[in-house]
Amino acid sequence: MRIEKTNDYLEGVKCIVNTCYYWLEGNRCSAEKIEIQPRNATTSSETDCATFRPADSLRA
Repeated sequence: MRIEKTNDYLEGVKCIVNTCYYWLEGNRCSAEKIEIQPRNATTSSETDCATFRPADSLRA
């Protein structure tokens, strides 16, 4: 599933991964939605942002 990049940011979502395609200055996320995995995680260290895409891999 491809997540679209928007001209806005997701309110309340802080992302410091500045190598992500959706990252905006101010540590904001411009993805239209995010997906966190896996379903049965029991700690924050077990979670993963499935929306992450490397910025360099999506540039034209």
